[in-house]
Amino acid sequence: MTPSMEPVAPESMTNQASKIKKKNKKKNKSAKVEDQSEEILEQKNQETEEFEPKESKKDKKKRKKEKENKKEGEAQEKNHEESTDEPKKNKKKKQKQEEENGEINETRKAKEDSVQFDGNDKVVVSGMNAEEAKYAPLKTFSDSKLPQNVLDCCKDFSRPSPIQAHAWPFLMDGRDFIGIAKTGSGKTLAFGVPAMMHVLSKRKGKSSKGKNPLCLVLSPTRELAEQIFSVLCNAGNSCDVKSVCLYGGTPKGPQISSLKSGVDIVIGTPGRLKDLMTMEVCQLKEVSFVVLDEADRMLDMGFEEDVRFILGKTCSARQMVMFSATWPTAVHRLAQEYMDPNPVKVVIGSEDLAANHDVMQIVEVLDERARYERLTALLKKYHDKRNRVLVFVLYQAEADRIENMLQRSGWNVVSIHGRKPQHERTKALSLFKKGSCPLMVATDVAARGLDIPDVEVVINYSFPLTTEDYVHRIGRTGRAGRKGVAHTFFTQQNKGLAGELVNVLKEAGQVVPPALLKFGTHVKKKESKLYGAHFKEIAADAPKAKKITFDNSDDEN
Repeated sequence: MTPSMEPVAPESMTNQASKIKKKNKKKNKSAKVEDQSEEILEQKNQETEEFEPKESKKDKKKRKKEKENKKEGEAQEKNHEESTDEPKKNKKKKQKQEEENGEINETRKAKEDSVQFDGNDKVVVSGMNAEEAKYAPLKTFSDSKLPQNVLDCCKDFSRPSPIQAHAWPFLMDGRDFIGIAKTGSGKTLAFGVPAMMHVLSKRKGKSSKGKNPLCLVLSPTRELAEQIFSVLCNAGNSCDVKSVCLYGGTPKGPQISSLKSGVDIVIGTPGRLKDLMTMEVCQLKEVSFVVLDEADRMLDMGFEEDVRFILGKTCSARQMVMFSATWPTAVHRLAQEYMDPNPVKVVIGSEDLAANHDVMQIVEVLDERARYERLTALLKKYHDKRNRVLVFVLYQAEADRIENMLQRSGWNVVSIHGRKPQHERTKALSLFKKGSCPLMVATDVAARGLDIPDVEVVINYSFPLTTEDYVHRIGRTGRAGRKGVAHTFFTQQNKGLAGELVNVLKEAGQVVPPALLKFGTHVKKKESKLYGAHFKEIAADAPKAKKITFDNSDDEN
């Protein structure tokens, strides 16, 4: 039997035919693509045959795999080496860090000991080999192992002040020294006692009669020079060290006769000292111990040229000592030029502007015309005819005017300023110190360095030109650990210094009046006292200027 054949519909026949055609087309396309790829490979093989020997496909694949395996192996070896080296490097770094941290901790401990010395004052010591044991700060005067006749000047004090405790070991060892400390911290004896020891070691028991001085102390003002002279005279009586004070405003005759009779220490202001040097009366060729006291003030007053002239006449092998309340660029430059490349620097407190924390500061914002009435009211409050009150003004004529107005009001008052003859200035200062006239009006000549005992109140009738002068003014009270009061009048004309004053008050933990904050807290760029606002401060490490000269000038015909 033959199998029955079912009829196929015409639509199904056509569908099958179309499917077959599509399959054939796909095969043709793939065949064409394979042919094209084979042609491209053949072309590439033909191009590479010129440079490489013929190789089978299997060999090529093997070679590629070997190369890849080699690369992976090298990468693994590198990673292994780096992983083994990293812990070694980390160990070395850790060892270095531990060593550095150990050194830092040792220096920190030394500094912490000095910080804890006085309980309040922070002390920072820097310089080559400054951490050696022989430079440890003194705890008692007997630790200095100085002769008793030299230490007699310190018998009224229980222990050295921080600046004395840190300065004496370095100065006795002949090191160049920079001391930065607030006023009233005992700086005079900090350099005075080493100066006397320097003289005694040089003289070796011989008299100073008819001999040139061995030590020089430069001061910016006459009053400060007199004060240093008074301290060193009293200290030198017991050990036969003679001093002389040279300053202007007085006859030269007595000063010249003192120099001719022979002295050990010269204390003077730059102007008068230069005059006597040009007269060849004062010879400084044997001076081997030089002190610049209040160095920043000295340069502010325009004495830099005179100071350089004087230092140039001293012995080249000298020991240099600088004391200053601040450390501006001009003083830094002078120190770099005339001091050892690695001087010792001791900072008691901070180099930044800061007021004495023992002084209660009261700032009162008022109208300029209301100041005198307010001054008389404060004098009735603070001044009981016995305690000392110091009133600061800005100008010389203002000092005379306020003095006359107070005298007409029945107050016993004296004044001091730069235009007064020296004998009147000396008389007024001595009356104020003795308490015979405990009320004094003064300009900024009395703002620095003067050690006037028991000044209870300072009144700033006129605000100074700089905040630095304000800090020095109020430093006339609250000295030697005592408490004091500083009452300051601040007017609309002083608004440019409001920001700096606010910072000083905040640093000392004082009350900032809201009226002062209305002027703003912006701090102006510091101006030069000599050259004004357009003066550009030159860095201490800046290269020196070169002088350019021309053969022919345009002005010549």
